[in-house]
Amino acid sequence: MQELSVRHLLGIKDITPQDIQLIFETADNFKDVLNRPIKKVPSLRDITIANVFFENSTRTRLSFELAEKRLSADVINFSSSSSSVKKGETLLDTVNNILAMKVDMIVMRHSSPGAPHFLSRHINANIVNAGDGTHEHPTQALLDTFSIREKLGEVAGKKVVIIGDILHSRVALSNIFALQKLGAEVMVCGPITLLPKYIKELGVKVELDVRKALEWCDVANVLRIQLERQQMKYFPSLREYTLYYGIDKKMLDSLDKEITLMHPGPINRGVELSSDAADSHHSIILNQVENGVAIRMAVLYLLASKTA
Repeated sequence: MQELSVRHLLGIKDITPQDIQLIFETADNFKDVLNRPIKKVPSLRDITIANVFFENSTRTRLSFELAEKRLSADVINFSSSSSSVKKGETLLDTVNNILAMKVDMIVMRHSSPGAPHFLSRHINANIVNAGDGTHEHPTQALLDTFSIREKLGEVAGKKVVIIGDILHSRVALSNIFALQKLGAEVMVCGPITLLPKYIKELGVKVELDVRKALEWCDVANVLRIQLERQQMKYFPSLREYTLYYGIDKKMLDSLDKEITLMHPGPINRGVELSSDAADSHHSIILNQVENGVAIRMAVLYLLASKTA
């Protein structure tokens, strides 16, 4: 059996194109399982996985939990809002206390960039990064690129634009790494204030006009404005942002080609996407949600075989 080159999934930057292809092939098999009447396999029956979330999450946490249960793993859910973290306990102490309960894998979301990397140097359990601050969100990028492959046949050679709040988005960074490793051309588009200063160093095209970006691309991955991460105003108002960067069905239909529309969720309807665009035939947003479970099953299954 092929194996991943890593013991942890900390970021797309750390894995190889071969790792990504192996995850995709494994996810293809699990997608078949998810479409059967009995959607469960005993692959991780003796493995205990802790979901350790220091930041709010609905879709990612539920997707991981469902993936774990579909693999027959034992699951522990930890939320920092109702834990001893509130009493001043450190990250390392919190995780070591969880590991003392004989946990094999940790799925972690944290507001500090690099938190999963720090933990990986201090504990033996496998770690899956479910989002660390504004740094990376590897499983989201994997499910996004998997969804492009499913829709268009392959990722190599495709033109993908990421539109919106690139500066505060861990999804954008992970997607850029994943798309480039698989041979896609990548463009970012948004207000100049929401583009990182280093962005061109990543080898991506930059476009400030959303119409031109849509005319260029095969796939548009639209991100929400991350107001919760913004410490200052980056544009005058949401209304003005929508005026210049909002996408509706009329705009999509007026293009001289068919493009694929994606969004990692949650959608702020009426801001970055109108409802008629989000629910149109251009959109594969619900496919992304479905693929998220299969991709996370694949990641957990492959990492479990590399338990120390």
